[in-house]
Amino acid sequence: MKKWLLIAALGILVVFIGCTTIQSAQDVPRISKDELKAKLGSPDMVLIDVRTENDWEMSDEKITGAIRMDPEAVDAWPATLPKDKEIILYCA
Repeated sequence: MKKWLLIAALGILVVFIGCTTIQSAQDVPRISKDELKAKLGSPDMVLIDVRTENDWEMSDEKITGAIRMDPEAVDAWPATLPKDKEIILYCA
Protein backbone atom coordinates (compact mmCIF):
# COMPACT_ATOMS: atom_id res chain seq x y z
CA MET A 1 0.00 0.00 0.00
CA LYS A 2 2.80 2.43 0.92
CA LYS A 3 4.57 1.61 -2.34
CA TRP A 4 1.49 2.55 -4.41
CA LEU A 5 1.00 5.73 -2.42
CA LEU A 6 4.62 6.71 -3.06
CA ILE A 7 4.28 5.96 -6.79
CA ALA A 8 1.07 8.02 -6.97
CA ALA A 9 2.72 10.93 -5.13
CA LEU A 10 5.70 10.85 -7.50
CA GLY A 11 3.34 10.79 -10.49
CA ILE A 12 1.48 13.84 -9.22
CA LEU A 13 4.80 15.61 -8.63
CA VAL A 14 5.95 14.87 -12.19
CA VAL A 15 2.69 16.23 -13.63
CA PHE A 16 2.91 19.34 -11.43
CA ILE A 17 6.49 20.06 -12.50
CA GLY A 18 5.56 19.52 -16.15
CA CYS A 19 2.64 21.93 -15.91
CA THR A 20 4.83 24.52 -14.21
CA THR A 21 7.37 24.27 -17.02
CA ILE A 22 4.68 24.63 -19.68
CA GLN A 23 3.26 27.68 -17.93
CA SER A 24 6.73 29.25 -17.80
CA ALA A 25 7.21 28.79 -21.55
CA GLN A 26 3.94 30.63 -22.19
CA ASP A 27 5.13 33.58 -20.11
CA VAL A 28 8.21 34.25 -22.25
CA PRO A 29 7.94 37.79 -23.63
CA ARG A 30 7.56 38.03 -27.38
CA ILE A 31 8.10 40.91 -29.77
CA SER A 32 6.71 41.56 -33.21
CA LYS A 33 8.67 41.71 -36.43
CA ASP A 34 8.30 45.51 -36.44
CA GLU A 35 9.55 45.78 -32.85
CA LEU A 36 12.59 43.71 -33.78
CA LYS A 37 13.27 45.86 -36.85
CA ALA A 38 13.27 48.95 -34.63
CA LYS A 39 15.87 47.34 -32.32
CA LEU A 40 18.24 46.11 -35.04
CA GLY A 41 21.64 47.73 -34.78
CA SER A 42 21.14 48.75 -31.15
CA PRO A 43 24.27 48.34 -29.03
CA ASP A 44 22.01 47.35 -26.12
CA MET A 45 20.70 44.21 -27.81
CA VAL A 46 22.15 40.82 -28.79
CA LEU A 47 20.24 38.90 -31.45
CA ILE A 48 20.73 35.14 -31.41
CA ASP A 49 19.71 32.75 -34.18
CA VAL A 50 18.86 29.47 -32.49
CA ARG A 51 18.38 27.28 -35.55
CA THR A 52 20.31 24.05 -35.81
CA GLU A 53 23.62 24.34 -37.62
CA ASN A 54 22.30 22.49 -40.67
CA ASP A 55 19.15 24.65 -40.91
CA TRP A 56 21.22 27.80 -40.46
CA GLU A 57 23.83 26.84 -43.08
CA MET A 58 21.21 25.86 -45.67
CA SER A 59 19.20 29.06 -45.23
CA ASP A 60 19.59 32.09 -47.44
CA GLU A 61 17.65 34.15 -44.89
CA LYS A 62 19.73 35.43 -42.01
CA ILE A 63 19.34 38.63 -40.04
CA THR A 64 22.42 40.81 -40.36
CA GLY A 65 24.17 41.19 -37.03
CA ALA A 66 22.65 38.06 -35.50
CA ILE A 67 24.93 35.44 -34.04
CA ARG A 68 24.16 31.75 -34.25
CA MET A 69 24.38 29.77 -31.06
CA ASP A 70 23.94 26.04 -30.73
CA PRO A 71 20.51 25.30 -29.22
CA GLU A 72 21.91 22.03 -27.85
CA ALA A 73 24.42 23.97 -25.73
CA VAL A 74 22.02 26.45 -24.13
CA ASP A 75 23.47 25.72 -20.68
CA ALA A 76 26.77 27.28 -21.80
CA TRP A 77 25.21 30.48 -23.14
CA PRO A 78 25.14 32.50 -19.90
CA ALA A 79 28.93 32.40 -19.65
CA THR A 80 29.29 33.91 -23.13
CA LEU A 81 26.48 36.48 -23.20
CA PRO A 82 26.61 39.99 -21.73
CA LYS A 83 24.50 40.48 -18.62
CA ASP A 84 23.72 44.14 -19.35
CA LYS A 85 22.11 43.70 -22.77
CA GLU A 86 18.70 42.62 -23.99
CA ILE A 87 18.95 39.10 -25.42
CA ILE A 88 16.56 38.30 -28.27
CA LEU A 89 16.30 34.76 -29.68
CA TYR A 90 14.83 33.92 -33.05
CA CYS A 91 14.30 30.87 -35.19
CA ALA A 92 13.50 31.55 -38.84
